[in-house]
Amino acid sequence: MHPLLERAMTTTRRQFFSRAATGVGIGTAALASLLNQPLSTAAESASAEGAAGGLPGMPHFAPRAKRVIYLCQSGGPSQFETFDYKPELAKLFDQDVPKSVFGSQRLTGMTSGQARFAVTPSYYKFKQHGESGTWVSELLPRLAEIIDELCLIKSVHTEAINHDPAITFFQTGHQLAGRPSIGSWLSYGLGSANNNLPTFVALASRGTGRPNCQPLYDRLWGSGFLPTQHAGVKFMGVGDPVLYLKNPAGFDKSARRRMLDDLSRLNQQKLEAFGDPEIATRIQQYEMAYRMQTSVPELVDFSDEPQHILDMYGPNVMKRGTYAFNALLARRLAERDVRFIQMFHMGWDQHGNLHNQLSGQCRDADQASAALVKDLKQRGMLDDTLVIWGGEFGRTSYCQGKLTREVYGRDHHPRCFSIWMTGAGVKRGMTYGATDDYCYNITENPVHVHDLHATMLQQLGIDHEKLTYRFQGRYFRLTDVHGHVVKDILG
Repeated sequence: MHPLLERAMTTTRRQFFSRAATGVGIGTAALASLLNQPLSTAAESASAEGAAGGLPGMPHFAPRAKRVIYLCQSGGPSQFETFDYKPELAKLFDQDVPKSVFGSQRLTGMTSGQARFAVTPSYYKFKQHGESGTWVSELLPRLAEIIDELCLIKSVHTEAINHDPAITFFQTGHQLAGRPSIGSWLSYGLGSANNNLPTFVALASRGTGRPNCQPLYDRLWGSGFLPTQHAGVKFMGVGDPVLYLKNPAGFDKSARRRMLDDLSRLNQQKLEAFGDPEIATRIQQYEMAYRMQTSVPELVDFSDEPQHILDMYGPNVMKRGTYAFNALLARRLAERDVRFIQMFHMGWDQHGNLHNQLSGQCRDADQASAALVKDLKQRGMLDDTLVIWGGEFGRTSYCQGKLTREVYGRDHHPRCFSIWMTGAGVKRGMTYGATDDYCYNITENPVHVHDLHATMLQQLGIDHEKLTYRFQGRYFRLTDVHGHVVKDILG
């Protein structure tokens, strides 16, 4: 905790008034008076426009992006079956990957004991698309149609080789749990642009390719050691869109309002007595929940969407909890200036039976992802919305388990994999980075996870080295002590 906050928490009431009388506590008293106004006043005056909170001097420079939509494909999509075309592997089918290619690469416990590491070419066909002539798999026909809108990065790499540390690394900049997630850093640094919705929203969907997949934990959109007001709010796929959004039975809006006002006064007393910033967070979050009772039902009601927009996102767009529904919801959240929208799509973990499983995953994500990009563009929002698509690592060029031309699986591979980005000053119709013939090692323009984070913050007008928070005696940042902006992909 920050030393000043820790000191404030140990301040007695007598000390508080003593300092206020001498002028030292005037600022604290002023804050208390602001927080002490009835919540009904705040609710009525809350505007859907205009930023609130954030750090002084932020952003550091003019941003290209106002918001981010992060399409996290949880489980690790195979670059061989999506974007990194390796036709030469067909000639090497069932031959062992040379030891010279492996180098000192760590292998997972699932394949390290295999007797062989047989080369596994992709079952799927690739074609060149767009003016850029980018090779795209037949599994992604809708994304292939808009490939000239995308910046494809084939040289992403990470250290983590297992799911939990890998996805935690992508979401927080560290493999161990406990750090703030990306959206929490943005909430802390930039504040809110809409007082009636959370600054940071998380959405999750379960893929049809592999229903029993890696779980997602709430800490992936948590605030870590930042104040909890900066944590992401998860929208549910069933039941109430947000937990406890409805009033209890027998409670009308006016009763709810009176209860919250009384609760605010009690919390305010505790805030004055202890100075704990989490009490201030509690006051703010109760008030946000009250405003969301009006803003969220309208947000998730797609009845005002034209039929051609619904058709563009695909047949599952009206089914809550699906990737298509969440993609359209992400656009509606972006329209309302939610700062960071985090979509998770589970099931991209094909250790076996890849042929059957991956096709389902791609059907889930292909049409809706392409629709989101097109929808943002036609509304003039792509220029100030940064969209990112990708998983926590890639897959191996050798087979895990039984190998035939059609039946095979792939293990985790953190050494090189593909993602794409678009919007907000990112160059479009571009392929960046390259891998060797086995897609095992990077041969050109490596991009680390920290580099992606630094680049994302850059487009939001943030110097990644200056967005810091003091905790337990040191200053932390999203990129830790690493990260370089990938300037080559920025226009």
